[in-house]
Amino acid sequence: MSVAKRDLGERKVTTHRLIEMKQRGEKISMLTAYDYSMARIIDEAGMDVILVGDSASNVMAGNTTTLPITLDQMIYHGKSVMKAVKRALVGVDLPFGSYQGNSKEAISSAIRVMKETHADFIKLEGGSEVRESIERILCAGIPVMGHLGLTPQSINKFGTYTVRAKEESEARKLISDAHLLEEIGCFAIVIEKIPAELTTRIASELTIPIIGIGAGKGADGQVLVMHDMLGITEGFSPRFLRRYANLKEIITSAVQSYIEDVKRQDFPNEKEQY
Repeated sequence: MSVAKRDLGERKVTTHRLIEMKQRGEKISMLTAYDYSMARIIDEAGMDVILVGDSASNVMAGNTTTLPITLDQMIYHGKSVMKAVKRALVGVDLPFGSYQGNSKEAISSAIRVMKETHADFIKLEGGSEVRESIERILCAGIPVMGHLGLTPQSINKFGTYTVRAKEESEARKLISDAHLLEEIGCFAIVIEKIPAELTTRIASELTIPIIGIGAGKGADGQVLVMHDMLGITEGFSPRFLRRYANLKEIITSAVQSYIEDVKRQDFPNEKEQY
């Protein structure tokens, strides 16, 4: 019996349980969700962590980056997901501009997310640059998941989505930031698109879980964007992405069949009307 099937009836996943999973060597599964229907399916399948990611800006709103999505929009998606989830630990991304330059705004944003969505934690990008914001949020008793490596909210600074921390100086900074986030109280860190060897080192040095995306198998868990792994999105095929389905093809076929049945007056038939 699979881990997911075996755990379906267990108590709700908590931040403490994630640390226990790392200690016993059990990998953590994490996936994004943005609406009630998909969140319910993912939760019932046995997912450990569901992230209401600011990737909603891309896959739900059609933006080319994560930057345009607002705090109000993230709260809307967070509310929708939380209504569906019973078991998974659920977090919401703080969007660009809601925490970076002002720790007072950061705590205000985090409190709004927690009060209005009922989420379990918030996630934000950055290391020492946002230390004050993170510490202020943590002082309010709000669990924080960090995010290092490739940080999509800083895409205009990087200018590219290429692998980060290949240079020694950037790798040292990332290691330092990872230790800092653990020391100030983050319960876990997402590390995105960095060399696998560096991920393995960080995961071994830290006691909190390291969740990887494009960061190799040495992480304590993995996260993907739901629309990517289900084959709904197109034109995005990085090396780290494994597509577990081709829902675009399935949905397209179903919609075309519906159109055809309507056009030839085969739908609805006698049994499908009152």
